[in-house]
Amino acid sequence: MNTRTDPDTVLADLAGMLGKVVAEYGLVDAEITRETTFHDDLELESIDLVVLSGSLRDHYGERVNFAEFVAGLELDEIIALTVGRLVDHVVASLDAGAPA
Repeated sequence: MNTRTDPDTVLADLAGMLGKVVAEYGLVDAEITRETTFHDDLELESIDLVVLSGSLRDHYGERVNFAEFVAGLELDEIIALTVGRLVDHVVASLDAGAPA
């Protein structure tokens, strides 16, 4: 596993991306952990998820497809989605596309 696919590194990257999104709502001190939920804790709207999707694509490339990931979830899973689950998805996506 390289540094880019280390879960702690991915969590830090996501925390930075999410920090920019939630700063618009005045949540500059929001602590973002694996257990942080997008809906209840960060109160993100669908447009925020679109912004996050673009940030993920810009940072990681096409291998991390957030829209496809969310499309595969049930509504209750989307509502309960945690940062940790997205971290796991990013790591798996990057590992799947890594050269052997």
